[in-house]
Amino acid sequence: MIDLYTWPTPNGHKIHIALEEMGLAYNVHPVNIRTGDQFKPAFLAISPNNRIPAMVDSDGPDGQPISLFESGAMLIYLAGKTGKLMPAADRDRYTMLQWLMWQMGGVGPMFGQANHFRSYAKEPQPYPIERYTNESNRLTRVLDKRLSEVPYVGGAEYTIADIAIFPWMRGSEKRGVNIDEYPNVKRWFDVIDARPAVRRALKVLADVHTAPIDDKQRDIMFGASQFTKR
Repeated sequence: MIDLYTWPTPNGHKIHIALEEMGLAYNVHPVNIRTGDQFKPAFLAISPNNRIPAMVDSDGPDGQPISLFESGAMLIYLAGKTGKLMPAADRDRYTMLQWLMWQMGGVGPMFGQANHFRSYAKEPQPYPIERYTNESNRLTRVLDKRLSEVPYVGGAEYTIADIAIFPWMRGSEKRGVNIDEYPNVKRWFDVIDARPAVRRALKVLADVHTAPIDDKQRDIMFGASQFTKR
């Protein structure tokens, strides 16, 4: 059984989707990042970088429990555990993995910064808004070109690379990206969005409170609380 420590963010949804697609049983443990659950010692023991998601698999590679943090590592682990959603051939697998790393190193950080400065910064700051909105659109153009050549990001088949990118394209307008301007991305997005496992995964913790953050929550997520020595 997998114990998943998560919150309904793009990175959290990656693992929700993977678990549903792979048909693995899991228990959900909400980590409310607005109220500081991510800083509690029990969670830090699993995720020392105080970020969600994290998980504990009671049936690890050697039959012993294993804990993991970082969503990309978790996706690779789950694909290896099940033999699903990762190409078997070396060339295809490395092609897919480079796009997974592209999401981890580019889409996640840049879309996240765009979202922060457009939606969460206390006061508008034109330079970072322009910088990260432009970069989000540049990355979406890269994705659109790739998807003009292949049906899925990794190639011919749906893989964990698609799972990693898809949640970040949800609500793309919050990052200043109009997905309708990228027809190949829109086609790909709609196909994945319609998958039954994806629809189930997006319901995980869908009922949590997501009203605009207040000053206390902003401090917990982005301010002094984030940088307190622990």
